[in-house]
Amino acid sequence: MAGSTKFLKDCAAFAKERSLNVIRVSEARGGGEILTAEIMPASPCQDVYSVAKAFTMTAIGLLYDKGLLRTDDKVCDILSDELPESGMDERWRSSTVEMALTHRLGLPGGFLDIDVSPSWEFTGDFLNYLFTYPLAYEPGTESRYSDGAYYLLSRIAAKKAGMAMDDFLWKEMLPRLDVRELAWSHCPKGHPIGATGLYVHSSDMVKLGLVYLNNGLYKGRRILSEEWTRLALEKEFALNRYGQKGTYGKGGMYGQELLVVPYQDRVIAIQSFSEEPDEFNDFVGRSL
Repeated sequence: MAGSTKFLKDCAAFAKERSLNVIRVSEARGGGEILTAEIMPASPCQDVYSVAKAFTMTAIGLLYDKGLLRTDDKVCDILSDELPESGMDERWRSSTVEMALTHRLGLPGGFLDIDVSPSWEFTGDFLNYLFTYPLAYEPGTESRYSDGAYYLLSRIAAKKAGMAMDDFLWKEMLPRLDVRELAWSHCPKGHPIGATGLYVHSSDMVKLGLVYLNNGLYKGRRILSEEWTRLALEKEFALNRYGQKGTYGKGGMYGQELLVVPYQDRVIAIQSFSEEPDEFNDFVGRSL
């Protein structure tokens, strides 16, 4: 987009000076225009890796607001007709939607990571693979970050919405945010991975951040309830608190970042492809 800010110019200068693999940075303040610094030539839509989890969590929020889903709903009740006939640990029966949102399902850390392992390892049925994989601990007793939890949420969203999660987001939210393009990697059964594999513009990442910054509103239109946005932040459903000033957001592999900075009435999105992204992200943190 036309226009820039001192922050965006400083980001571009720092990345180029240090030869960092930063692709672009977008930002918006309050209800103002979303501006973008294009730093490296690249496709407009980039894989934002785990930032995808914030979109999946939002799909769950839309269902929550419709009264179709509660966070204490049992996973096995929702997916009762898709459970394996044998090989499932009975401890799954206690797992809830909230446990999936907070990575407390009992799955081992790093489980079902398509960015690290070839998809054939997970067979042609990711859900069956997930339910029959040995649990690492009692559900609800500890948190271990995994992509498996958010793939499961994708399947839960599909069951409650009556359509694949990405179709549901296009029906209920994405056009209302003026999202231009968005595409998701799918499992062999045709469901979005949910945890990763989301290709989107950085400016459209900012739009999702603005919804949470403004307690569920985008350009004055109600997208999510205040109740859901408050709950998501209190429980840290895919939005983690950063530092002491109330900043929160979601990061992804290779330096992707969605930052919501309430005390500056501001949202920032970073797309990069760096094996060591801390140098640039630390610079952004110091600039806030």
